[in-house]
This record gives sequence, C-alpha cells and structure tokens, in this order.
Amino acid sequence: MADSSTSSTSSSGSPITQITKDHIFTILLLLPIDSVLAFAMTCKRFRATASSDALWESICRREWGPTSVDALKSSIHCQNRLPWMRLYKQVSQLDSVSCRKLSDPDGGMASPDARASHSLNFVSDCLVLFGGGCDGGRHLDDTWAAYIGNDCQRMLKWQKVNSGIPSGRFGHSCVVMGDFLVLFGGIDDHGIRRNDTWVGELACHETLGITVSWKLLDVGSVTPPHRGAHGACCIGNKKMVIHGGIGLNGFRLGDTWALEVSENFCFGTWHEIITHPSPPARSGHTLTCIGESRTVLFGGRGSGYEVLNDIWLLDSHADHHKWVQILYELQNIPGGVSLPRVGHSATCILGGRVLIYGGEDSSRHRKDDFWVLDLSAVPSFRVQPATVNSRRILAKMWKRLKAKGYKPRSQSFHRACTDHSGRYLYVFGGMVDGSLQPAEPSGLRFDGELFLVELVDMVLVQSSLACR
Repeated sequence: MADSSTSSTSSSGSPITQITKDHIFTILLLLPIDSVLAFAMTCKRFRATASSDALWESICRREWGPTSVDALKSSIHCQNRLPWMRLYKQVSQLDSVSCRKLSDPDGGMASPDARASHSLNFVSDCLVLFGGGCDGGRHLDDTWAAYIGNDCQRMLKWQKVNSGIPSGRFGHSCVVMGDFLVLFGGIDDHGIRRNDTWVGELACHETLGITVSWKLLDVGSVTPPHRGAHGACCIGNKKMVIHGGIGLNGFRLGDTWALEVSENFCFGTWHEIITHPSPPARSGHTLTCIGESRTVLFGGRGSGYEVLNDIWLLDSHADHHKWVQILYELQNIPGGVSLPRVGHSATCILGGRVLIYGGEDSSRHRKDDFWVLDLSAVPSFRVQPATVNSRRILAKMWKRLKAKGYKPRSQSFHRACTDHSGRYLYVFGGMVDGSLQPAEPSGLRFDGELFLVELVDMVLVQSSLACR
C-alpha cells in the first residue's frame, strides 16, 4: 500500500508542477524580485516562465509605474522588442550615465538666453522654460517651448511663445499637474518677493506651432508668504507642495504649504502643513516626489548660511502629512564629503530613485557630479528620526555615478527635468565659472547650454537579444 502511494506521488511530480502557467505568472507578480530570481533557478521549465519578457514587462510596470513603461515602449529608439529582464537589471544596477550636448552647435537657431534660477518642465511631450535671472541681476519674463514627442534625442527647435505674462522673476517654482503647469512665487530684479499662483496650458497648432496660455489662478485669501528660492514638487498629479525659500527682508523660511487645484484648474486652495518635527529653514534646496505619496527634501542653504546635506521625507496620505528625517554620516559614504550642496537639481528617474546633479558647496565651488539617492534601501521610516548606520545600506542608498560622453560645465542653479519614461534627463542653464572680467571679480557667468543625460544604454540592452 505504501509502495503504491509512493509510486503515485513520484509519477505525478511536485504539486506545484500541476499549477497552470497563467496561475504561476500571477503568483510571481506578487513576489519580491529576489524570490522571482530564486524561483527561476529551480528547474528549466520554471526558468523559462520566470525569465519571460511578458513577466518582466509586468514587473517593470509594477515597480516603475505604467507611465514609464508605456513611454519606453513608444520611444522611437525602442521600436524593437525590449528585453525587460535585462532592462530591469541595468536600471537597478545603474552605475553610469551618458551625456550629450543638444544646443545648436552653429548658433543659427533661436534659443533661450543664458540664465539661472528659471523653471524647466516636460509637459505634453514638450520642454517648457520660463523666466530666470541673467547678467546684471536682471529677471526674464519669456516662455520658450520645444517639441520632443517620442524622440528624446532629437536636436531641439526652440520657439519663443510668450513674454510679459507671468511677470519677470527668478527663483520661482513650476510643477506639472497632468497637462498643466502650476507656477508659484519668485523674486524680481528689484528684490521683491512674490506669492502669486499661475496656471499654464500648452497647445500644439499646425499653423501657430506651440502656444502656452498663462492665467492667474484664483486661490482666495489664504496664500503662503512671499518667497523665492524655495523647493516645490507635485504629489500624485493633484497637489503642489512647497517648502522654505527666502522671504521678506532676506529671512529664510521653514514652512510647508500645499495647493490643491480644482478639476478645471479655475481655482485652488492653499493650506499650511504643520507637523513636528519638520525641516529647518533653508533656501536653494530641492523637493522631489517619489511614488504617489512621498516627497524627498535634500540639501540647501540654512539660516546660518551653512550648506546642508540632510534628508527629510514627507509622507502624505489623504489629509495626513508627516515629516521624517533620515540621519546618516557622510564619512560612511565613499566620496560623501562632497554631498552637501545648494542650487543643485534632484529629479525622480526611472526606477523611482532621485538623481542629484551639480550645485555648489559652502565655498561656492560648483559641481558636475551625479549621485543617485535610493530610499528603498532604507528598511523603515516609522522611527523618528530614521538613523542609517550600516555601511552596506548606505552604499545602496547613495551611489556616485560615472559620467560618459560630453562633459558639461560645473554649474549651480540650473534646472533639470525628465521625459515621461524617466530615462532621459534634460538640463539647461545655471551659474558656471567663467573667465575673470574687470566687471566680474568673481568670474561668474550664466550658461545657456542644454544637454541630455541618458540613464539606460538601450543599444546595449537590446544587443542582449542577439545573444539569446
């Protein structure tokens, strides 16, 4: 009897082999990556299932979001079938970026003037640039746009689409909400701080080309205090969050505000987010949204003019907000002594991490380095503050990237944004070191260069198909 039972079990195999492929596929999508890779090592049959492009496209969609995956698939440079498992591996093990200059080499095409502390956004398949400061401390009030579509590597044709509205300013913030731009605050060339809120809508016409229509948003009587050089981002395409900046009389601010806009973008409501603890006052820092409800604050210049390297995370769920500080020691990070900075850019890239570029230190030495900040490496944010002492975790949390190809100038107070996929980063303008002139004892000048940062070498990724 026992022999008969044993024979029956061995002939039918393990119960898991009786599960259909579709059910295994569904189960694998519920597992963490390490478990999927371990499952692939069990046998030849399961390896084929766990390594399939269909599964890994779904995993990428789960991990990166549908917007990034759909944008990757529609890219003109990704028309062939994508090896999703290899793509996921290259993104997760990112150790370098490739830079390429996009500015007109001959200078014969119209393009924005050199500037810093402007805004640069990717919206409706276009780059849109507004305002900023230029030589002589003057502000700019022009809006420029360039169509990109699904060819993110194209040489751009800038078009000046507006001027005078909104009024000239620098150090303002501008975020993307769906197909709209929302702009707040800034400083004009008389040093006047602003607290007005504007909405911009972009349209493409066969005859007129690109147009951007700006209108002042009705926000009622409750507004944040006047400021510039603050940090800002958009949470979940529905809410704009700002923090800090330089207020009236040059004092640095440490308050946090959120703007909720109506469905038709005709009016909005500001309210202050009051929590304890919260980030101290600062300017020239960055706010970056990762996921649907988390915002990362990094760096800036504090009230004592010190340059900072602290990290704060704002968790937002419904009407509940909570700031959590993430403590770490610079000496435990290879090259970490160079991390404190102000006037840098910090952008959410493919994979949900933050790419930090440039800025300047306390001695106003400008930087040209790229760092990736990955907060998924930190085990938990429930403890206040969250302290990271493990060198192994810090090595995953902070990674300095190598830069290949074109070498951009060291710069600060530039602006950067990614395309819909998060694979390409566009960088424009900023303050750079220049030749010493009699009128410029510091040797500073404004930059008008646009360059592209490519995070994933798709040629290398797709070459893996030929090896299968």
